Amino acid sequence: MYKPTILLIEDEEDIAALIKLQAEMSGYKLHVEVDGLNGLLAVKREKPDLVILDLMLPGQSGLDVCRKMKNDDELKDIPVIMISAKSEEIDVVLGLELGADDYVTKPFSPKVLFSRIRAVLRRGKEKEKTPKIITFGQFVMEIDRYQVKKGEEPLSLTLSEFGILKRLVLNRGKVLTRNQLLDDVQNDDAFIVDRNIDVHIAALRKKLGPNFKFIDTVRGVGYRFKEEE
Repeated sequence: MYKPTILLIEDEEDIAALIKLQAEMSGYKLHVEVDGLNGLLAVKREKPDLVILDLMLPGQSGLDVCRKMKNDDELKDIPVIMISAKSEEIDVVLGLELGADDYVTKPFSPKVLFSRIRAVLRRGKEKEKTPKIITFGQFVMEIDRYQVKKGEEPLSLTLSEFGILKRLVLNRGKVLTRNQLLDDVQNDDAFIVDRNIDVHIAALRKKLGPNFKFIDTVRGVGYRFKEEE
């Protein structure tokens, strides 16, 4: 039976031991490196399914390791979960902007960490299945380029608006609650500053034009992207 491989780059022995024990109990193979330089070399050598990366490391910081991974064509698609005692918003935002898939602050429960790991790996599998180009009516959505065109005219959508529209389109015909949309986009595309999903939907409808009739409001529940007739 295939066991996903995790590379843990962490210099605190007690934390590494706890994570390793939970990995064994959860059915993962785990390898540990204790500094940034050797950690990056191990990522290049082993190509793990996921990297758990401490922010404060000897030799090279976790931010530097993450930056170099995401700038390397062979490594950029390997998901990264950062762990750190730093919980300031600026640290979280910086880590995620560099390309980390999640950020967990110490102290944490190993069970919670591996729940986050399963979620990140599951999203990775979903992303592999996501089509690169989606069409609906006279609109074309280019997933990798974060772009929506109306005919040949590109529309100016924010990252949050694009993420919400993408989630709705990929779930055509299915009602998504406001919380589902917020959680999906928060985890997948961007941190939403304004958590009022209705504001983002209203902005989307305005930008997509008065004849855009694909998004239905399901009163008291959420929104649905209509199947094309």
